Amino acid sequence: MRIDWIVNRLRSMEPAEIVHRIRERGKQIWSKHRDEGWTRYASPGPVPELTGLREKLVSLSAEDPDLLCHATTRTLAGHFEALGYDWPQRVAPHSFPESFWRFDPVSGALWPGPDIYCFDISYRHETTLGDIKYVWEVNRLQFLQPLALGACLNHDQASLTAIEACIQSWYAANPPYRGVAWNSGIEIALRAISLLAVTSLVGKQLSQSTVDKLRAILNASLFWLRRFPSRYSSANNHLIAEAAGEYLIALALPSPANAEIQKAARQALEAEALKQFFPDGSPAEQSPSYGAFSAELLHTAHCGSPLDDSILRRLEDFSHFISAVDDGSGQLPRIGDDDEGVVLNVGGPPQHHTGNIARRLSSPPNPIAIKTFPQGGYSVFNDGRWHLVFDHGPLGYLSIAAHGHADALAFTLSLDRQKILVDPGTYLYHSGGNWRDWFRGTAAHNTLAINGENQSRIAGPFNWLNKAAAKLEKAEPGPNWKLAASHDGYVSRFGVTHRRTIKGEQGNILISDQLIGADKPIVADISFQLAAGLNASITDNICKVSSQSKALLELAFPRSGTVQLFCGADPEKGGGWVSPSFGVKLAAPRVVWKGPVGACGVNTILRPLRDDD
Repeated sequence: MRIDWIVNRLRSMEPAEIVHRIRERGKQIWSKHRDEGWTRYASPGPVPELTGLREKLVSLSAEDPDLLCHATTRTLAGHFEALGYDWPQRVAPHSFPESFWRFDPVSGALWPGPDIYCFDISYRHETTLGDIKYVWEVNRLQFLQPLALGACLNHDQASLTAIEACIQSWYAANPPYRGVAWNSGIEIALRAISLLAVTSLVGKQLSQSTVDKLRAILNASLFWLRRFPSRYSSANNHLIAEAAGEYLIALALPSPANAEIQKAARQALEAEALKQFFPDGSPAEQSPSYGAFSAELLHTAHCGSPLDDSILRRLEDFSHFISAVDDGSGQLPRIGDDDEGVVLNVGGPPQHHTGNIARRLSSPPNPIAIKTFPQGGYSVFNDGRWHLVFDHGPLGYLSIAAHGHADALAFTLSLDRQKILVDPGTYLYHSGGNWRDWFRGTAAHNTLAINGENQSRIAGPFNWLNKAAAKLEKAEPGPNWKLAASHDGYVSRFGVTHRRTIKGEQGNILISDQLIGADKPIVADISFQLAAGLNASITDNICKVSSQSKALLELAFPRSGTVQLFCGADPEKGGGWVSPSFGVKLAAPRVVWKGPVGACGVNTILRPLRDDD
């Protein structure tokens, strides 16, 4: 384990968390061997079913039956794809070999299995096996949900046979708390929800042997979730997932003890919903996609047994936020981290799931000019042609701001529903290395950077120090609308505050950047990341953006500096990348103006073009 990571992680903790982590490590050591083995979790009994969950899945599958059919066909043919990669095809009767649960499709390596205690696997700094996200993804067992729907709705015996084989294989290959499938609470919870989806749809059609194994898996999952909850700086969407898993398992396996667990999990869900969604509806993690993921978890828990009305009202507020930041494409803007996490899977690629979640959560669209979300720190301008999302919020949630990006005062821009200026996305997590830093760094976003330094200091793949604080200063509607905000991320190092004003002028958009507090102007970079597939050309400090042969936008930069165009370069050579989905990066034009910026500011004008421009 890297010493610098440990030091930075400790610096992000309050004393109470340090004490908790020490005690947690002691519990992990104590549980090794003592709490392991399937025999401990055997509990013969009826099929665990949740009627509301079954009804929800059937309803979702009716939205696009072709997707369900496609997903079922591919799974039965031995295909699995996730996070930008295809796993090697497997053929029945060897569809679920033991190695399937440990295989990394990127590196081709096998992660540790039942021979290694889950907490002895150092996945955070692994450099040869790959990114553990890929192995975790297959162990979520979410591909079983379409199979169970096919067996339920179409009486598909092949799907039922595959479900039985999968569960038998997973049970044999992943004894309690051994291997990578048990070292993360959120993964355990999502897998349990998938298994409850299966039992709620086709549980009575499964063999008693499989039902017994399912009950043992759920019991072991509940025990581990309760024993090692996410707390303090880790209590983000992971805590919502864990509480949802506990809540649904306790409902499906009723007992006096589980009734108390259900009650506690419900209280946790209701408390976290009000913490992780601000009163204005925006997500505290500063990631619309993680907000949608958490909202789906809460809605799924609500299917088991209704949550408090206050939670549903907060989720309704979130739907208004999603409606505002949606540019009409039906896809969430890729602000902050996004790993395409879903809870209920009825078929289709991850991007389809994300778009569907946005659509299901969105309230009816309303024409708006300026809409501000003061707690979350977002402002939206939308006049039916321009759609602009301005980020002036906190870096992220809790002390480590795990899923935030150093993107204060960045903005995204669509014109006539054509994405033009975009957030670069996420790309990779644990195995990202320098790429992880690039995609969440300031230079990759549509904002200003000084001396190539981030506004907030990166202290690990999911940790930050010296976080920039941003604030909204003006939000003025009208024909000459105006948004103004500032952040202090460069005060300690350069003695300046970055202020950005965005306003409308005769159908154009003017971006004004100032560095307040400098004795003299400071050389800075102002970046504009274009969407993949767009073209850019620069002449006399004017950049013209087009899509194939269609002219879209002109960016007129100050003549006091120089303009450069990068596309597909290494980060240290200028970058120029977007990540449309986890694990995928595409070269895309990145336009950078470099020049002196002072208190008087510099202006960049964005003007829509006609085809003949």
